[in-house]
Amino acid sequence: MSLLAQEVIRVKRDGHALDTAQIEVFVRGLVDGGWSDAQCAAMAMAIFQRGFSTAETVALTRAMTRSGAVMEWASAHLPGPVLDKHSTGGVGDKVSLMLAPIVAACGGFVPMVSGRGLGHTGGTLDKMDSIPGYNTAPGLATLRATLRGAGCAIIGQTSELAPADRRLYAIRDVTATVESIPLITASILSKKLAAGLQGLVLDVKVGNGAFACTPAMAQALARSLVSVAEGAGLPARALLTDMNQVLGDTCGNALEVHEALDFLRGVRREPRLLEVTRALAAEMLVLGKLAPDPGLALRRVDDCLRDGAALECFGRMVSSLGGPADFVQRAQKYLARAPVQLDVRAPQDGWVQRMQTRAIGLLVVGLGGGRRVATDHIDHRVGLTGLVPLGRRVQAGDVLATVHAANRADAGHAVASLQQLIGLSDTAQHAGAVVLGRQDSPNGGPSG
Repeated sequence: MSLLAQEVIRVKRDGHALDTAQIEVFVRGLVDGGWSDAQCAAMAMAIFQRGFSTAETVALTRAMTRSGAVMEWASAHLPGPVLDKHSTGGVGDKVSLMLAPIVAACGGFVPMVSGRGLGHTGGTLDKMDSIPGYNTAPGLATLRATLRGAGCAIIGQTSELAPADRRLYAIRDVTATVESIPLITASILSKKLAAGLQGLVLDVKVGNGAFACTPAMAQALARSLVSVAEGAGLPARALLTDMNQVLGDTCGNALEVHEALDFLRGVRREPRLLEVTRALAAEMLVLGKLAPDPGLALRRVDDCLRDGAALECFGRMVSSLGGPADFVQRAQKYLARAPVQLDVRAPQDGWVQRMQTRAIGLLVVGLGGGRRVATDHIDHRVGLTGLVPLGRRVQAGDVLATVHAANRADAGHAVASLQQLIGLSDTAQHAGAVVLGRQDSPNGGPSG
Protein backbone atom coordinates (compact mmCIF):
# COMPACT_ATOMS: atom_id res chain seq x y z
CA MET A 1 0.00 0.00 0.00
CA SER A 2 1.48 3.32 -1.09
CA LEU A 3 1.28 6.27 1.27
CA LEU A 4 2.42 8.81 -1.32
CA ALA A 5 0.11 11.81 -1.29
CA GLN A 6 -0.96 11.38 -4.91
CA GLU A 7 -1.74 7.70 -4.38
CA VAL A 8 -3.79 8.34 -1.25
CA ILE A 9 -5.72 11.02 -3.15
CA ARG A 10 -6.26 8.57 -6.01
CA VAL A 11 -7.79 5.96 -3.67
CA LYS A 12 -10.42 8.41 -2.45
CA ARG A 13 -10.89 9.99 -5.88
CA ASP A 14 -11.81 6.55 -7.21
CA GLY A 15 -14.40 6.05 -4.48
CA HIS A 16 -12.58 3.64 -2.17
CA ALA A 17 -12.35 3.80 1.61
CA LEU A 18 -9.15 5.07 3.20
CA ASP A 19 -7.66 3.12 6.07
CA THR A 20 -6.38 4.67 9.27
CA ALA A 21 -2.76 4.80 8.05
CA GLN A 22 -3.73 6.67 4.88
CA ILE A 23 -5.83 9.15 6.84
CA GLU A 24 -3.03 9.70 9.34
CA VAL A 25 -0.49 10.37 6.58
CA PHE A 26 -2.85 13.00 5.15
CA VAL A 27 -3.22 14.66 8.55
CA ARG A 28 0.53 14.50 9.15
CA GLY A 29 1.06 16.15 5.77
CA LEU A 30 -1.29 18.95 6.73
CA VAL A 31 0.79 19.68 9.83
CA ASP A 32 4.38 19.22 8.67
CA GLY A 33 3.92 20.61 5.16
CA GLY A 34 4.60 17.27 3.52
CA TRP A 35 1.44 17.78 1.47
CA SER A 36 1.24 20.89 -0.68
CA ASP A 37 -1.80 23.18 -0.70
CA ALA A 38 -2.75 21.71 -4.07
CA GLN A 39 -2.63 18.15 -2.72
CA CYS A 40 -4.62 19.10 0.39
CA ALA A 41 -7.21 20.83 -1.79
CA ALA A 42 -7.41 17.78 -4.06
CA MET A 43 -8.01 15.53 -1.07
CA ALA A 44 -10.67 17.87 0.29
CA MET A 45 -12.44 17.81 -3.08
CA ALA A 46 -12.15 14.02 -3.28
CA ILE A 47 -13.74 13.68 0.17
CA PHE A 48 -16.39 16.23 -0.81
CA GLN A 49 -17.26 14.30 -3.98
CA ARG A 50 -16.88 10.72 -2.75
CA GLY A 51 -17.78 11.00 0.92
CA PHE A 52 -16.39 9.35 4.05
CA SER A 53 -17.85 6.49 6.07
CA THR A 54 -18.42 6.92 9.80
CA ALA A 55 -15.27 4.90 10.48
CA GLU A 56 -13.23 7.14 8.16
CA THR A 57 -14.68 10.25 9.79
CA VAL A 58 -13.87 8.97 13.28
CA ALA A 59 -10.30 8.21 12.16
CA LEU A 60 -9.94 11.67 10.60
CA THR A 61 -11.34 13.37 13.70
CA ARG A 62 -9.04 11.46 16.05
CA ALA A 63 -5.98 12.11 13.89
CA MET A 64 -6.76 15.82 13.68
CA THR A 65 -7.34 15.96 17.44
CA ARG A 66 -3.96 14.33 18.07
CA SER A 67 -2.18 16.60 15.58
CA GLY A 68 -1.55 19.01 18.45
CA ALA A 69 -2.00 19.41 22.19
CA VAL A 70 -5.09 18.17 24.02
CA MET A 71 -6.15 20.25 27.01
CA GLU A 72 -6.76 18.66 30.38
CA TRP A 73 -8.66 20.36 33.14
CA ALA A 74 -8.32 17.96 36.06
CA SER A 75 -5.26 19.81 37.36
CA ALA A 76 -7.14 23.12 37.22
CA HIS A 77 -9.64 21.81 39.83
CA LEU A 78 -12.53 23.70 38.25
CA PRO A 79 -15.64 23.46 40.46
CA GLY A 80 -17.98 22.56 37.60
CA PRO A 81 -18.24 20.74 34.28
CA VAL A 82 -16.30 21.79 31.18
CA LEU A 83 -18.90 22.32 28.47
CA ASP A 84 -19.23 23.89 25.04
CA LYS A 85 -21.55 24.49 22.12
CA HIS A 86 -20.89 24.71 18.42
CA SER A 87 -23.02 26.03 15.57
CA THR A 88 -22.62 24.67 12.06
CA GLY A 89 -22.82 28.21 10.77
CA GLY A 90 -25.47 30.75 9.97
CA VAL A 91 -26.02 34.37 9.02
CA GLY A 92 -26.32 36.69 12.00
CA ASP A 93 -25.61 33.85 14.42
CA LYS A 94 -24.16 35.54 17.47
CA VAL A 95 -25.53 32.98 19.95
CA SER A 96 -22.07 32.03 21.26
CA LEU A 97 -21.51 35.54 22.59
CA MET A 98 -24.47 35.19 24.95
CA LEU A 99 -24.43 31.45 25.52
CA ALA A 100 -20.90 31.15 26.91
CA PRO A 101 -21.44 33.70 29.72
CA ILE A 102 -24.95 32.37 30.44
CA VAL A 103 -23.62 28.85 31.06
CA ALA A 104 -20.70 30.29 33.03
CA ALA A 105 -23.12 32.23 35.23
CA CYS A 106 -24.95 28.95 35.89
CA GLY A 107 -21.81 27.14 37.10
CA GLY A 108 -20.31 25.69 33.93
CA PHE A 109 -16.87 26.36 32.47
CA VAL A 110 -16.79 27.10 28.74
CA PRO A 111 -13.47 27.09 26.85
CA MET A 112 -15.13 27.93 23.53
CA VAL A 113 -12.69 27.24 20.71
CA SER A 114 -14.30 29.09 17.81
CA GLY A 115 -13.61 29.75 14.15
CA ARG A 116 -13.50 32.61 11.69
CA GLY A 117 -15.94 33.32 8.90
CA LEU A 118 -16.35 30.47 6.45
CA GLY A 119 -18.08 30.96 3.12
CA HIS A 120 -21.17 33.15 3.53
CA THR A 121 -21.33 32.79 7.32
CA GLY A 122 -19.83 35.03 9.94
CA GLY A 123 -17.22 33.78 12.39
CA THR A 124 -17.35 34.15 16.16
CA LEU A 125 -13.67 35.11 16.31
CA ASP A 126 -14.20 37.85 13.73
CA LYS A 127 -16.90 39.28 15.99
CA MET A 128 -14.62 39.17 19.04
CA ASP A 129 -11.81 40.79 17.02
CA SER A 130 -13.97 43.91 16.78
CA ILE A 131 -13.31 44.44 20.51
CA PRO A 132 -10.05 46.43 20.88
CA GLY A 133 -7.31 44.49 22.65
CA TYR A 134 -9.26 41.23 22.94
CA ASN A 135 -6.84 38.33 22.51
CA THR A 136 -8.36 35.28 20.80
CA ALA A 137 -5.10 33.32 21.11
CA PRO A 138 -4.06 33.48 24.77
CA GLY A 139 -1.47 31.27 26.37
CA LEU A 140 -2.64 28.36 28.48
CA ALA A 141 -1.98 30.19 31.75
CA THR A 142 -4.14 33.13 30.65
CA LEU A 143 -6.84 30.80 29.42
CA ARG A 144 -6.95 28.97 32.75
CA ALA A 145 -7.05 32.25 34.67
CA THR A 146 -9.87 33.51 32.47
CA LEU A 147 -11.91 30.37 32.98
CA ARG A 148 -11.42 30.58 36.72
CA GLY A 149 -12.33 34.26 36.88
CA ALA A 150 -15.06 34.54 34.24
CA GLY A 151 -16.18 30.95 33.66
CA CYS A 152 -15.82 31.29 29.90
CA ALA A 153 -13.28 32.15 27.23
CA ILE A 154 -14.12 32.58 23.55
CA ILE A 155 -10.84 31.85 21.81
CA GLY A 156 -9.45 30.56 18.54
CA GLN A 157 -7.25 27.67 17.67
CA THR A 158 -3.80 28.26 19.02
CA SER A 159 -0.85 26.78 17.19
CA GLU A 160 -1.01 23.89 19.66
CA LEU A 161 -4.68 22.96 19.20
CA ALA A 162 -5.66 20.82 16.19
CA PRO A 163 -3.18 22.44 13.79
CA ALA A 164 -4.23 20.05 11.03
CA ASP A 165 -7.74 21.46 11.16
CA ARG A 166 -6.53 25.06 11.07
CA ARG A 167 -4.81 24.50 7.72
CA LEU A 168 -7.60 22.39 6.24
CA TYR A 169 -10.22 24.92 7.42
CA ALA A 170 -8.51 27.71 5.44
CA ILE A 171 -8.21 25.52 2.34
CA ARG A 172 -11.89 24.51 2.44
CA ASP A 173 -12.95 28.15 2.66
CA VAL A 174 -11.49 28.98 -0.75
CA THR A 175 -11.99 25.71 -2.66
CA ALA A 176 -15.79 25.23 -2.52
CA THR A 177 -15.45 22.23 -0.19
CA VAL A 178 -17.14 23.74 2.87
CA GLU A 179 -20.43 21.82 2.59
CA SER A 180 -19.08 18.32 3.30
CA ILE A 181 -20.59 16.46 6.25
CA PRO A 182 -17.43 14.43 7.05
CA LEU A 183 -15.17 17.50 6.80
CA ILE A 184 -17.54 19.63 8.86
CA THR A 185 -17.77 16.86 11.47
CA ALA A 186 -14.02 16.35 11.74
CA SER A 187 -13.32 20.08 11.81
CA ILE A 188 -15.78 20.81 14.59
CA LEU A 189 -15.06 17.79 16.75
CA SER A 190 -11.26 17.83 16.48
CA LYS A 191 -11.22 21.30 18.04
CA LYS A 192 -13.78 20.36 20.68
CA LEU A 193 -12.02 17.12 21.63
CA ALA A 194 -8.72 19.01 21.85
CA ALA A 195 -10.40 21.42 24.28
CA GLY A 196 -10.87 18.58 26.77
CA LEU A 197 -14.64 18.91 27.07
CA GLN A 198 -16.98 16.88 29.25
CA GLY A 199 -20.06 17.67 27.18
CA LEU A 200 -20.93 19.29 23.85
CA VAL A 201 -24.19 20.67 22.43
CA LEU A 202 -24.40 21.23 18.69
CA ASP A 203 -26.59 23.73 16.89
CA VAL A 204 -27.19 22.29 13.42
CA LYS A 205 -28.63 24.98 11.16
CA VAL A 206 -31.04 24.12 8.36
CA GLY A 207 -32.43 26.35 5.63
CA ASN A 208 -31.40 28.66 2.81
CA GLY A 209 -28.76 30.36 4.95
CA ALA A 210 -27.17 27.16 6.28
CA PHE A 211 -24.65 24.70 4.92
CA ALA A 212 -27.41 22.13 5.37
CA CYS A 213 -30.10 23.63 3.18
CA THR A 214 -32.52 20.71 3.52
CA PRO A 215 -33.88 18.90 6.59
CA ALA A 216 -32.43 15.62 5.30
CA MET A 217 -28.91 17.08 5.11
CA ALA A 218 -29.25 18.69 8.54
CA GLN A 219 -30.43 15.42 10.07
CA ALA A 220 -27.51 13.59 8.46
CA LEU A 221 -25.07 16.18 9.81
CA ALA A 222 -26.60 16.00 13.31
CA ARG A 223 -26.35 12.19 13.29
CA SER A 224 -22.74 12.38 12.09
CA LEU A 225 -21.72 14.89 14.74
CA VAL A 226 -23.38 13.10 17.65
CA SER A 227 -22.24 9.66 16.48
CA VAL A 228 -18.60 10.63 15.97
CA ALA A 229 -18.50 12.63 19.24
CA GLU A 230 -19.96 9.75 21.23
CA GLY A 231 -17.60 7.34 19.48
CA ALA A 232 -14.69 9.46 20.65
CA GLY A 233 -15.97 9.46 24.22
CA LEU A 234 -17.54 12.93 24.27
CA PRO A 235 -21.19 13.09 25.42
CA ALA A 236 -23.09 15.16 22.87
CA ARG A 237 -26.52 16.10 21.61
CA ALA A 238 -27.72 18.33 18.79
CA LEU A 239 -30.57 20.71 18.11
CA LEU A 240 -31.76 21.43 14.59
CA THR A 241 -32.61 25.13 14.22
CA ASP A 242 -34.02 27.22 11.40
CA MET A 243 -31.79 29.37 9.20
CA ASN A 244 -34.26 30.57 6.57
CA GLN A 245 -33.75 34.10 7.83
CA VAL A 246 -31.02 36.06 9.55
CA LEU A 247 -30.84 35.17 13.26
CA GLY A 248 -31.47 38.27 15.33
CA ASP A 249 -31.77 41.63 13.60
CA THR A 250 -28.11 42.38 12.85
CA CYS A 251 -25.50 40.95 10.54
CA GLY A 252 -21.86 42.04 10.67
CA ASN A 253 -19.14 41.76 13.27
CA ALA A 254 -19.21 44.84 15.52
CA LEU A 255 -22.95 45.21 14.94
CA GLU A 256 -23.55 41.68 16.23
CA VAL A 257 -21.45 42.38 19.32
CA HIS A 258 -23.72 45.37 19.98
CA GLU A 259 -26.78 43.12 19.64
CA ALA A 260 -25.25 40.51 21.96
CA LEU A 261 -24.60 43.14 24.62
CA ASP A 262 -28.12 44.52 24.30
CA PHE A 263 -29.38 40.93 24.70
CA LEU A 264 -27.36 40.36 27.88
CA ARG A 265 -28.46 43.73 29.25
CA GLY A 266 -32.11 43.00 28.50
CA VAL A 267 -32.40 46.06 26.27
CA ARG A 268 -33.69 44.02 23.32
CA ARG A 269 -33.96 40.30 22.71
CA GLU A 270 -35.18 39.34 19.26
CA PRO A 271 -37.64 36.47 19.89
CA ARG A 272 -36.06 33.83 17.64
CA LEU A 273 -32.58 34.61 18.93
CA LEU A 274 -33.86 34.35 22.49
CA GLU A 275 -35.54 31.00 21.85
CA VAL A 276 -32.44 29.44 20.27
CA THR A 277 -30.14 30.78 22.99
CA ARG A 278 -32.37 29.57 25.84
CA ALA A 279 -32.85 26.14 24.27
CA LEU A 280 -29.12 25.56 23.73
CA ALA A 281 -28.23 26.85 27.19
CA ALA A 282 -30.76 24.51 28.78
CA GLU A 283 -29.33 21.55 26.87
CA MET A 284 -25.84 22.42 28.12
CA LEU A 285 -26.97 22.72 31.74
CA VAL A 286 -28.75 19.36 31.66
CA LEU A 287 -25.84 17.67 29.86
CA GLY A 288 -23.43 19.07 32.46
CA LYS A 289 -25.74 18.03 35.34
CA LEU A 290 -26.12 21.66 36.38
CA ALA A 291 -29.90 21.26 36.18
CA PRO A 292 -31.98 18.09 36.59
CA ASP A 293 -34.37 18.74 33.71
CA PRO A 294 -35.00 21.21 30.86
CA GLY A 295 -37.68 23.15 32.75
CA LEU A 296 -35.44 23.95 35.69
CA ALA A 297 -32.56 24.63 33.33
CA LEU A 298 -34.59 27.28 31.51
CA ARG A 299 -35.46 28.90 34.83
CA ARG A 300 -31.77 29.10 35.72
CA VAL A 301 -31.02 30.66 32.33
CA ASP A 302 -33.73 33.26 32.78
CA ASP A 303 -32.54 34.05 36.30
CA CYS A 304 -28.95 34.76 35.24
CA LEU A 305 -30.18 36.99 32.43
CA ARG A 306 -32.54 38.83 34.76
CA ASP A 307 -29.99 39.51 37.50
CA GLY A 308 -27.14 40.48 35.16
CA ALA A 309 -24.85 37.60 36.11
CA ALA A 310 -24.31 36.57 32.48
CA LEU A 311 -23.42 40.16 31.50
CA GLU A 312 -20.89 40.27 34.34
CA CYS A 313 -19.28 37.04 33.11
CA PHE A 314 -18.99 38.48 29.60
CA GLY A 315 -17.34 41.63 30.94
CA ARG A 316 -14.85 39.67 33.04
CA MET A 317 -13.99 37.48 30.04
CA VAL A 318 -13.30 40.51 27.83
CA SER A 319 -11.08 42.25 30.38
CA SER A 320 -9.23 39.05 31.30
CA LEU A 321 -8.39 38.47 27.64
CA GLY A 322 -7.02 41.97 27.06
CA GLY A 323 -10.13 43.96 26.19
CA PRO A 324 -11.29 47.14 27.94
CA ALA A 325 -12.27 46.71 31.57
CA ASP A 326 -15.33 48.91 31.01
CA PHE A 327 -16.33 47.39 27.69
CA VAL A 328 -19.85 46.31 28.64
CA GLN A 329 -20.56 49.76 30.09
CA ARG A 330 -19.04 51.77 27.22
CA ALA A 331 -19.21 49.56 24.14
CA GLN A 332 -20.17 52.52 21.93
CA LYS A 333 -16.78 54.06 22.72
CA TYR A 334 -14.85 50.97 21.66
CA LEU A 335 -16.74 49.42 18.74
CA ALA A 336 -16.00 51.17 15.45
CA ARG A 337 -18.89 52.53 13.40
CA ALA A 338 -19.16 52.56 9.62
CA PRO A 339 -19.13 56.08 8.15
CA VAL A 340 -22.19 55.51 5.93
CA GLN A 341 -25.63 54.22 6.95
CA LEU A 342 -28.45 53.94 4.41
CA ASP A 343 -31.95 52.61 4.99
CA VAL A 344 -33.47 49.92 2.79
CA ARG A 345 -37.10 50.87 2.12
CA ALA A 346 -39.98 48.57 1.28
CA PRO A 347 -40.95 49.16 -2.36
CA GLN A 348 -44.61 48.28 -1.68
CA ASP A 349 -47.07 47.20 0.99
CA GLY A 350 -46.99 43.55 1.96
CA TRP A 351 -45.92 40.79 4.29
CA VAL A 352 -42.27 39.80 4.56
CA GLN A 353 -42.44 36.40 2.89
CA ARG A 354 -38.86 35.22 2.37
CA MET A 355 -35.21 36.06 2.79
CA GLN A 356 -32.45 34.84 0.54
CA THR A 357 -30.34 34.36 3.63
CA ARG A 358 -27.20 32.96 2.05
CA ALA A 359 -27.14 35.84 -0.42
CA ILE A 360 -27.53 38.30 2.46
CA GLY A 361 -24.48 36.73 4.10
CA LEU A 362 -22.55 37.13 0.86
CA LEU A 363 -23.72 40.74 0.62
CA VAL A 364 -22.07 41.42 3.99
CA VAL A 365 -18.92 39.69 2.73
CA GLY A 366 -19.06 42.00 -0.30
CA LEU A 367 -19.22 45.02 2.00
CA GLY A 368 -15.94 43.84 3.55
CA GLY A 369 -17.43 42.03 6.54
CA GLY A 370 -16.08 38.62 5.50
CA ARG A 371 -13.38 36.99 3.40
CA ARG A 372 -13.34 36.09 -0.28
CA VAL A 373 -9.86 34.58 0.19
CA ALA A 374 -8.14 33.55 3.41
CA THR A 375 -5.83 36.60 3.47
CA ASP A 376 -8.60 39.22 3.13
CA HIS A 377 -8.76 41.96 5.76
CA ILE A 378 -12.14 42.26 7.50
CA ASP A 379 -13.89 45.58 8.04
CA HIS A 380 -15.59 44.99 11.39
CA ARG A 381 -17.77 48.08 11.03
CA VAL A 382 -19.91 47.01 8.10
CA GLY A 383 -23.13 45.02 7.96
CA LEU A 384 -26.86 45.32 8.48
CA THR A 385 -29.08 46.36 11.38
CA GLY A 386 -32.81 46.45 11.97
CA LEU A 387 -33.59 43.52 9.67
CA VAL A 388 -37.32 42.85 9.60
CA PRO A 389 -38.35 39.28 10.45
CA LEU A 390 -40.37 36.96 8.28
CA GLY A 391 -44.10 37.40 8.80
CA ARG A 392 -43.89 41.16 9.49
CA ARG A 393 -46.46 43.41 7.80
CA VAL A 394 -44.84 46.47 6.20
CA GLN A 395 -46.03 49.46 4.21
CA ALA A 396 -44.32 51.05 1.22
CA GLY A 397 -41.43 53.16 2.50
CA ASP A 398 -41.00 51.28 5.78
CA VAL A 399 -37.41 50.41 6.70
CA LEU A 400 -36.56 46.77 5.97
CA ALA A 401 -32.97 47.12 7.20
CA THR A 402 -30.15 49.65 7.50
CA VAL A 403 -26.89 49.14 5.58
CA HIS A 404 -23.63 50.09 7.32
CA ALA A 405 -20.87 50.58 4.75
CA ALA A 406 -17.39 52.01 4.28
CA ASN A 407 -18.52 54.34 1.49
CA ARG A 408 -21.66 55.55 -0.25
CA ALA A 409 -21.11 53.52 -3.40
CA ASP A 410 -20.94 50.25 -1.45
CA ALA A 411 -23.97 51.27 0.57
CA GLY A 412 -26.03 52.10 -2.51
CA HIS A 413 -25.21 48.81 -4.17
CA ALA A 414 -26.12 46.90 -0.99
CA VAL A 415 -29.44 48.75 -0.65
CA ALA A 416 -30.42 47.87 -4.22
CA SER A 417 -29.40 44.24 -3.71
CA LEU A 418 -31.18 43.84 -0.39
CA GLN A 419 -34.48 45.05 -1.84
CA GLN A 420 -34.33 42.02 -4.12
CA LEU A 421 -33.28 39.61 -1.36
CA ILE A 422 -36.22 40.33 0.95
CA GLY A 423 -39.43 39.18 -0.71
CA LEU A 424 -42.87 40.66 0.04
CA SER A 425 -46.26 39.02 -0.44
CA ASP A 426 -49.84 40.31 -0.66
CA THR A 427 -51.07 37.55 1.64
CA ALA A 428 -50.39 37.12 5.34
CA GLN A 429 -47.25 35.12 6.11
CA HIS A 430 -46.19 33.45 9.33
CA ALA A 431 -42.66 32.52 10.34
CA GLY A 432 -42.20 28.86 11.22
CA ALA A 433 -40.64 27.35 14.32
CA VAL A 434 -37.00 28.14 15.06
CA VAL A 435 -36.14 24.95 17.04
CA LEU A 436 -37.00 22.15 14.64
CA GLY A 437 -35.82 18.98 16.38
CA ARG A 438 -33.02 17.28 18.26
CA GLN A 439 -30.58 14.40 17.98
CA ASP A 440 -29.82 12.61 21.25
CA SER A 441 -28.46 9.25 20.23
CA PRO A 442 -26.18 8.12 17.42
CA ASN A 443 -28.62 5.31 16.80
CA GLY A 444 -31.88 7.23 16.98
CA GLY A 445 -33.45 9.70 14.59
CA PRO A 446 -34.17 13.35 15.35
CA SER A 447 -37.27 14.20 17.32
CA GLY A 448 -39.34 17.32 17.57
